Amino acid sequence: MKLLAKLRIDSFMLGILATVALAALLPARGTAADVLGWATKIAIAVLFLLYGARLEPKEAVAGLRHWRLHATVLSATFVLFPLLGLGLRFLVPSVLTPELYTGVLFLCLVPSTVQSSIAFTAMARGNVAGAVVSASLSNLVGVFATPLLVMAFMNTTAGVHVSPSALLAIVVQLLLPFLAGQLLRPRLGWLLAHPGATKTVDRGSVYLVVYSAFSAGVTEGIWHGLSARVLLSTVLVCAGLLAIVLTATTFGSRLFGFSRADRIVVTFCGSKKSLATGLPMASVLFAGHPVGLIVLPLMLFHQIQLFTCAALAQHYARADDQDSAVRSDAVASSSPSSTPTVAVRSKV
Repeated sequence: MKLLAKLRIDSFMLGILATVALAALLPARGTAADVLGWATKIAIAVLFLLYGARLEPKEAVAGLRHWRLHATVLSATFVLFPLLGLGLRFLVPSVLTPELYTGVLFLCLVPSTVQSSIAFTAMARGNVAGAVVSASLSNLVGVFATPLLVMAFMNTTAGVHVSPSALLAIVVQLLLPFLAGQLLRPRLGWLLAHPGATKTVDRGSVYLVVYSAFSAGVTEGIWHGLSARVLLSTVLVCAGLLAIVLTATTFGSRLFGFSRADRIVVTFCGSKKSLATGLPMASVLFAGHPVGLIVLPLMLFHQIQLFTCAALAQHYARADDQDSAVRSDAVASSSPSSTPTVAVRSKV
């Protein structure tokens, strides 16, 4: 684990790659696939139940007062990203296949991450409370916004059809467990006190969704046409998309006059896309479509954002240390020594 940390390799992403490999070698078929589908739905419901239990209602209400900050993050997530995704349509078919462009557009429509946005904000010494509310609000809004954006943009642009009933399915599978978690917070304190258990649910649900999606892809034979060139092109597109949004959120937050701590929130919460939320949504919204290819850009983007934002958070932390050292030196040099005064008084 120490070696992975030094190399900045995310163990979560390694687990996902192992899950993809398992699906390629031993895909779920027939009855096993049906059982896997129900197990995945249950795991996703438990995941969002824990999301609801984690969010302190009083903190959320207090944090909502900083509406400019949260509105900026939501605008980056649900306005800037979708517009960029629509603009990338010109890359089809020269750079992206239609199926992979569908995935790129979908990643532009999902909400922000929760855990990593908060973790990187804390590492960079930003407004952690603001990050908690912004990231949580993004996921809550995303339960409605993402299906609506998918129906508005992808039914006509990406060649897929999403039924309006998918919104109801998202509400039942994601929002209702979230609200149940809010109501059951006092009874779930014992579970939330064990981070290992909640982490297992977080990652386990994602692994199940990935295994289910890629198993379906293997059994349907959709991977045979995916070349190394196309895969590399998708990686470069995801990296370029992240670079554009990081630049926009960094300079945009300065333009809007936010404090340093709040600029960090805008940068990290506004530039991320949630794998944990996006995968369950994809499994519901794109039932009957090649979900494996659709979620591939989101998986690639997730890893790229972890590497990039980890380095950026460390840069912010070092800059803060340097600023603190400069301020301390300035205060020390401007303050007269009190030792002579004490010596005179002692003689008196």
